[in-house]
Amino acid sequence: MFPDVPHTGLPLSGLRVIDCTHWQQGPYATAMLGQFGADVIKVEGPDAPDPGRGMVGATTTLNAYFESHNHNKRSLVIDLKHPEGREAVLRLVETADVFVQNMRPGVMERLGLAYEDLRARNPRIIYATASGYGAEGPHARWPAMDMLAQARGGTMMAMGPPDDAPFFAFGGMADQVGALYLCNGILMALWHRARTGEGQAVDGSLLGGQVALQAFNITGTLFNGAVPPQVRREQRAPLWNIYECADGRYIALAMAQYGRWWPRLMAALDCPALRDNRELDTLATAVPHFPAVVAELDRVFASRPQREWQEYLAGECGLAVASVQDYGQLVTDPMAEANQFFVDYPNPEHPGLKMVGPGVTLSRSPGSIRTRAPEYGEHSEEVLLEAGYSWEEIVALREARVIG
Repeated sequence: MFPDVPHTGLPLSGLRVIDCTHWQQGPYATAMLGQFGADVIKVEGPDAPDPGRGMVGATTTLNAYFESHNHNKRSLVIDLKHPEGREAVLRLVETADVFVQNMRPGVMERLGLAYEDLRARNPRIIYATASGYGAEGPHARWPAMDMLAQARGGTMMAMGPPDDAPFFAFGGMADQVGALYLCNGILMALWHRARTGEGQAVDGSLLGGQVALQAFNITGTLFNGAVPPQVRREQRAPLWNIYECADGRYIALAMAQYGRWWPRLMAALDCPALRDNRELDTLATAVPHFPAVVAELDRVFASRPQREWQEYLAGECGLAVASVQDYGQLVTDPMAEANQFFVDYPNPEHPGLKMVGPGVTLSRSPGSIRTRAPEYGEHSEEVLLEAGYSWEEIVALREARVIG
């Protein structure tokens, strides 16, 4: 069904992706394609590098932000505003499978690189856009960033207690979610093309990702018109809650089926005040007592450190419990190590470092991080030679400042 292409053991080997994206949402979507073998060519302008290249921390020369979103890629620096630069990209598109962009609405149309322009040169192209609020509607051209999508997408109002101002999740959450849905859309479009031969346009937005992320919650509002209220921790279900431990760290309980889990928790804990209270035996009679139950469990969990509780309750008792970990704990988590969630950073100048690897495991053709993020324009000549340019033509493009 697919054309014969060189195969490296990775499922997307032979797939060529032209990546005209910057910052996070678009770059991470294409990075995921690269993890599974796609040849991703990152396009930047001579006077417009990806701003992510400047995201270097104050205490290190390593750029975790750019490396996380641009590994396994090659870099082409070319002026899309120059007619010859535009033509070079169109020549690349003729041999490409996917074109991804997240420019401001209208920019690609002005450059002559909109979907219809590319489709005229390659009808099979998958043209993917990482947008802010979606392709249609009165606000499609409004500026959008990660935090704005969290705000508009309802995520902020769904978190935190009612007496605090809305707050956002970690920076980049909407970008990462948007990247996941965009990558998924690209793969579905490729499968459609494999069956029909048709290319198409794909839009994955920050706002759409936030809506999809909260699918069942928002569907509840659509069904009954009610907006779920913010709830203080002490008013939440005792078995779906977090508790501070003796060492100041927290433990999380996630036992949604009250009738199944309450007796097992009581058998594990030395807490006669709760165990002997018959009104706590069923969910219907226990709900009015939730604040008092949470308060008593606060006292119980404050008696032992986090790790002891996790090993005892999850390991020995088989209860649905986990430590609330910070990144320092997470990077030493034995399950993260066993499942290779962190992989070697492929840069010989920095041996021994790890970075986050592919987020999904395939038994026969697993993804990998094979190369560091490219230097600015590192592969310009290489990519143009593959597109059929001669060395003389490349020199002329450089002299005309078409390539940086």
